[in-house]
Amino acid sequence: MSSKTHDIFVPGRLCLFGEHSDWAGAYRRFNAAIAPGQVILAGTNQGIYARVRPLTGELKLRSLLPDGSVHEACYPMQRKALLEAAARGDFFSYAAGVAHFMLTFYQVDGLELDNYQTTMPVKKGLSSSAAFCVLVARAFGHAYDLKMTVRAEMEAAYQGEILTPSRCGRMDQGCAFGQGAVRMTFDGDMLSTQRLKIGAPIYLLAADLQGKKNTIRILADLTKAYPFPTTPQDKNVIHYLGAINSDIVVAAEALLAKGDAAGLGALMTRAQELFDHHLAPACPSELTAPKLHAVLADATVHSLSYGGKGVGSQGDGCVQFVTRGQSERDQLAAYLNSQYGMDCYPLDLLPPKVLRKAVIPAAGLGTRMFPATKAVKKEMFPVITPDGVCKPIIQTIIEEAIDAGAEEIAIIVRPEDEKVFADYFAPVADAYYERLPEAARQQSRVLAGIGQRLTFIHQKEAMGFGHAVYCAKDWVGNEPFLLLLGDHIYASRTTVNCAAQLLDAFTRHGRKSIVSLYTAPGTDVHHYGTVTGTWVDEQQKVLALSEFAEKPSLDYAREHLAMPGLGDDQFLCVYGQYILTPEIFAILGRHISEGIRQRGEVQLTTALDVLRESDGMLGFLVDGDHYDTGQPFAYLQSLQDYGHAQKA
Repeated sequence: MSSKTHDIFVPGRLCLFGEHSDWAGAYRRFNAAIAPGQVILAGTNQGIYARVRPLTGELKLRSLLPDGSVHEACYPMQRKALLEAAARGDFFSYAAGVAHFMLTFYQVDGLELDNYQTTMPVKKGLSSSAAFCVLVARAFGHAYDLKMTVRAEMEAAYQGEILTPSRCGRMDQGCAFGQGAVRMTFDGDMLSTQRLKIGAPIYLLAADLQGKKNTIRILADLTKAYPFPTTPQDKNVIHYLGAINSDIVVAAEALLAKGDAAGLGALMTRAQELFDHHLAPACPSELTAPKLHAVLADATVHSLSYGGKGVGSQGDGCVQFVTRGQSERDQLAAYLNSQYGMDCYPLDLLPPKVLRKAVIPAAGLGTRMFPATKAVKKEMFPVITPDGVCKPIIQTIIEEAIDAGAEEIAIIVRPEDEKVFADYFAPVADAYYERLPEAARQQSRVLAGIGQRLTFIHQKEAMGFGHAVYCAKDWVGNEPFLLLLGDHIYASRTTVNCAAQLLDAFTRHGRKSIVSLYTAPGTDVHHYGTVTGTWVDEQQKVLALSEFAEKPSLDYAREHLAMPGLGDDQFLCVYGQYILTPEIFAILGRHISEGIRQRGEVQLTTALDVLRESDGMLGFLVDGDHYDTGQPFAYLQSLQDYGHAQKA
């Protein structure tokens, strides 16, 4: 059994619209006149963090809560013991219930789970219990490499939680989808889900009302109306959770797609009014909610938000607002804290990321650094950071990509070299970890976190840089990607890293393929791709490219690649960072099949020039420095210059 440690995060979930309709829709099994439940959820910025690993024969749990309290438990990994622990309803009953399900249906062994940080409130409508159940299901999945889908995690979490005294609905496990908005439809036993489009950033704020609510009482009173209503109040409950709620959810989905924060806030206010009219009389002891309604009526709150409503099962648990902007959200949080003593939690609904993936070719032989590369891959050569941390070159490149927003990283490697990189980004052995000082342990956790993002793609034949990029075709799919050279390091002269600068230019200029550039003397052009073109902005930072040349001679550069305003024998060379659209793969594939080579290799620059001619391409003058580590004296100079640049 592997002892590999995994770091896991599960957010809470905020029910924007549709509370209670999840369980209501389940009654369609008995009464077809009941409408399906419709819910819109969003994963919170806050959640539960844990470090997990497989363990023989036991479920060992530790949890650190926001108030500083620590809870610990250990159960035998046996069905009877786990079922009894779940039924007791104590702190770790949820974990025991999920473990019982995983043992029964997946035949797993034990688990050690250290919930070392929790940044969400507990029992306040953000589904902390459901998040913990999803966390345990995901922990087993990672520890035993079960390759569980999100829906499988949700099912395990739900089946585990219903073994406890808790009365959750299937909506609660929607936190498994992570951040972003999701619509869930509940039709009897059928559950369908769909991620929703967000047209523009919407900034929400959830706040703990510092009150009390009895969810079991709320559910007990509302479910009296099902499956067949017998009183006018019953009909009101079913009408709101059915037809009215469906109309609200449809309207909310349209507003989210447009990014209409004002409309969404107004809809929340209207939804609360309808909830109060139709549902509150069914459970007045809990749903009158004086604290909730006092805050919703506050004039200062109105000035900083577009509207708001209760959260989860409602009552005096939590409240949510659509704020008028990020600054107003900060002001509202400060006001609620000072005026009402409320803890606040921001939630961002953001459009899909422009760029999610980065590709780093690292399959070269490193012949220019031989014989050192006979023992060590050139991408693993060390650099020293100003704070005294020794890192391999490739780690700095990966961190550059992650800091720019890339979520997934593919490293192109020779098949026999994958283990070198995979081992480096894997957790260290426990005995080694225990001997590390805390600063080094933190570095170890960083490496393991990076390792979770990595995919290794094999380049089985050494056919050149362009072929290495082509190997990532299937992994990249139909989306733009960041391409970084595996033997260059980068240092920004601003607070925004170089790759993030490039991404900003890509976003602002029509999402057209773009390459980063720097000014280089003529003596260097024979080492690098060199370009020319026409400036498209007054700052002379972005240009429309008119020619690409791969490592041209100085004479060729002088005749064809000179740019006005750069000075004598100054040229624009490729910086080693690219954001490319997926159309590049069709061009590279054609070059490979037709045997189009330069110097015996499939060149990326040749394909880029074809892409430039067909679709257009931009260049961006980066405000930063890059350091070539692929040649001995350049590497030596880069070690010195990079450190000084980082300190600046």
